[in-house]
Parts: sequence; structure tokens; C-alpha cells
Amino acid sequence: MQCFRAEEEKEEGAGGSKKHVQVKTSFTSPFSSKWSPLPQNDMHFILNALKDKLTSTGLEKKETKAFRPWRRTRKRKKNPVSMSKAVPRVSRDEQARGPARGGWTDAAARRQLAIGVNEATKALERNELRLLLVCKSVRPQHVTNHLIGLSATRGVLACQVPRLSESVSEPLGLKSVLALGFRQCPPEGGDLFTDVVDAIKPRVPPLDAAWLQSVTPEHPAVSQEEEEEDEEAAGETRGQKRKLESESEKVTLSLPSSCTLQPLKVKRIVANPAKKRKTKPKKQPVK
Repeated sequence: MQCFRAEEEKEEGAGGSKKHVQVKTSFTSPFSSKWSPLPQNDMHFILNALKDKLTSTGLEKKETKAFRPWRRTRKRKKNPVSMSKAVPRVSRDEQARGPARGGWTDAAARRQLAIGVNEATKALERNELRLLLVCKSVRPQHVTNHLIGLSATRGVLACQVPRLSESVSEPLGLKSVLALGFRQCPPEGGDLFTDVVDAIKPRVPPLDAAWLQSVTPEHPAVSQEEEEEDEEAAGETRGQKRKLESESEKVTLSLPSSCTLQPLKVKRIVANPAKKRKTKPKKQPVK
């Protein structure tokens, strides 16, 4: 819906020279999209179900600090006396017995989830999700507004859950979880999250996407009477029937719908307008 056009503006620098600043001009969306409110009882049920399931699954991301030998080389340069001492080398067997590398504890369970806004967006575009939960603490809010239209067009249940990030990030071993999606798994594969998805689905409110509501005719009985009269009339040709059918289709399309369009506005986006841009001094010619 948005068409971007790059423009250039000129601003005066410190030395009086003019510098081009890249500006993006676009139209605002004519549709107003909002998340449907979630009752408090359903919120507590969803958060408790997710906590219990993630804890029982044992899915967690563990990070281990890697050893950096360059720190030791710096100390050696500062203390030349310590360079004379022999540093014991670690054998391969001892390295194998050491702690494992950082990563997810269960790779198969991790592949069944879409964690984060970017991963959830890609999964929705590929029609891979069956349930999507978004945290309400996302700032700014337009970061997750595009997920409403994607979920509605794909027929995926989605809702905004307060305190999702602080409840789910701790058992997963992450700093924050702004979006959590459950992927569609083949029936022969081991699906670990079917029970929790089936328990959460009845409590997810439907999405309010006004532009996807189908337009139904207000007077269906009138069209049926016209069809009966057309069948009874013997002298009517096929061309006249086609003309009447095309007129009835025009009437149904021109009926008013419940979708209200917002007025279009032009918005201009400047990358970091508060930034003080430095201008390079001009080189003076050598005499």
C-alpha cells in the first residue's frame, strides 16, 4: 500500500556549504488496524500454559563465553618477565571434556517455533504458522502492526498478550521475546506443542480486519423474483438475460460495506533528524 519516493533536501553546514539529506516520502495506510483486546483471565491462562510447556520441554538457549587468546598476548607484551614462563598446552582430550558450545538444548523443538518479529514475519509470508502471540510491550507499536494483516490474510490465529516477553524470555534463556509463533509440523514428525496450541486457540479473540469482510447483498429475495420472472417470460432472449445478470452484479458491488477508509496523508521520514552532520572542510589549493 505504501509507495516510497526518495527525495533530497539541502541543509546548510557549518562552513556555509549545502549538503543533501535523504528523505523518504510515503502515503499513510487508509486502513486502521488494531489488535483485539484479550481478557485478563485468558491472558493468565496463556502465560501459565506457555511457562509450563517450555519448562517441561527443557528448551533453552545457553551461551558460553569463548576463550580469547589475544587477551593473554596483550598481558605478555606488558609483562615481558612472564613470557619466559612456559604456558601449559591443553590437549585435545581435555578440550573435548570441557563445556559444550553455546546453543539451543533441543534443536528439533527450536525449529517448531518462530521467535522474534522478523522470524515470525517470514514464517507468516511463507504460510508456516498456525498460532502467533505478540507482546504488548513493543515500542513503537507500528513494529508489529503489519502482523495483523498477514495473520488475517493467512487465516492464522493471532493476538497481543501483555507481559509475554517477561514471562517467556526467562525459561527460553533470552533477553526478550516480542513475538512467538508456532509452526505447522507434518503429522509424521514429533510435534511437541500441539497440546498447548489446542488449549490456547479457543481463547484467542478474532482479528478485526475490516477490508477483508465480504459484502453481502441487502435484498436477496428481489434477485430471486427477477430470476423467476425471467424464466417464465418465453419471448426473452439470452442476450437480455445476460444484461440483467450484469446489472444485478453491479448492484451487489455498489452496496456500502462496513469498512471505513482513513484519509490519506503524506509523511516524510528523515533518518535521525537530530543528528549534527559534519561537513568536510574544503581543501585549499597549494600555492
